Amino acid sequence: MAELLREGGAVWKGKLRDGTGIISTESGALAKESYSFRTRFEDKPGTNPEELIAAAHAGCYSMALANTLAQKGYEPESIETLAVCTLESAKGGGFKISKMRLHVRGQVPGIDEKTFKQIAHEADEGCPVSNLLRCGLEIEHEVNLL
Repeated sequence: MAELLREGGAVWKGKLRDGTGIISTESGALAKESYSFRTRFEDKPGTNPEELIAAAHAGCYSMALANTLAQKGYEPESIETLAVCTLESAKGGGFKISKMRLHVRGQVPGIDEKTFKQIAHEADEGCPVSNLLRCGLEIEHEVNLL
């Protein structure tokens, strides 16, 4: 497979607290979605970088788990992944993303809970987004069969 390049971009106008920005993706799945200090820190309508990272991680991990299950001879009916990204104050000021927690539920015929959890952890090793985030970020898993 050839190298794949995917693009996302942002435009920010103004100062941090009063400014606004837009985020877009090459595919158009996000097209000029607004974000601001308020959408990031005050739960106002709009998006923020942390929820976009969480969504990307949930999507990538779900695909990696489906693939790993298939390699082990299982056919998943559904995989639900909720990623929770933790943003906290950093020492010396500013903020840092400190943790990602994946809540995973799967409906997989013929698999027991122990095997599902083992395969779920193996899938994390093959997930490109998990591997990217693992460089300095704690990733936790909560895995359950439906």
